[in-house]
Amino acid sequence: MPSYGQLSEILDPASTALLTVECQQGVVGAESALPELAAEARASGALDNVAQLVAAAHGHGVQVLHAVAERRPDGRGANRNARLFRAAGRLPVRQLSGTAAVRIAPPIEVTDEDLVVRRLHGLSPLAGTDVDPLLRNLGCRTLLVTGVSANVAIPNAVFDAVNLGYTAVVPADAIAGVPADYTPAVVRNTLALVATVTTTEDVLDVWKRPRIG
Repeated sequence: MPSYGQLSEILDPASTALLTVECQQGVVGAESALPELAAEARASGALDNVAQLVAAAHGHGVQVLHAVAERRPDGRGANRNARLFRAAGRLPVRQLSGTAAVRIAPPIEVTDEDLVVRRLHGLSPLAGTDVDPLLRNLGCRTLLVTGVSANVAIPNAVFDAVNLGYTAVVPADAIAGVPADYTPAVVRNTLALVATVTTTEDVLDVWKRPRIG
């Protein structure tokens, strides 16, 4: 784990943004299309930790972006080139634009200052979306990645962020995947190689302490 000093330098509120990935009702909510993932996100405490980080970001001037995956009712423009996409089209709960399924799930609170970035295609919250230009216009150099899933979207977001030149930070207790033991394995064997891995508590501690200089 990085030291307090290292984290403090990386997580300067003026150049840091917090990204929540697919923390929407149709994914991690009570009426999830993926009940196993939703249950793990809640039972592990990951969703509550995301909510804590979002609240702290709001209180300390850190920009929050919510990456939402959705699709049109007619499926136009959506990928069909992988098993995951084809399975999603058959689920009883679909992430249709304008429905409750694509609203950010409690207990995460969304403010007027937050940016919500929606995508109709692909696996990544960054590639082919507005996230990168928005971050650059905001002067962001560090991207704090939270949400689901540790199986697909979180690694994708981290890799894309690094490839685009951002410093990626992952609070390991604010992401979730299935099965439960997969998340620590992917953090240890994959994400730790390219991102700064930390905890929710350590991020909150950095933002709570007064900055010097």
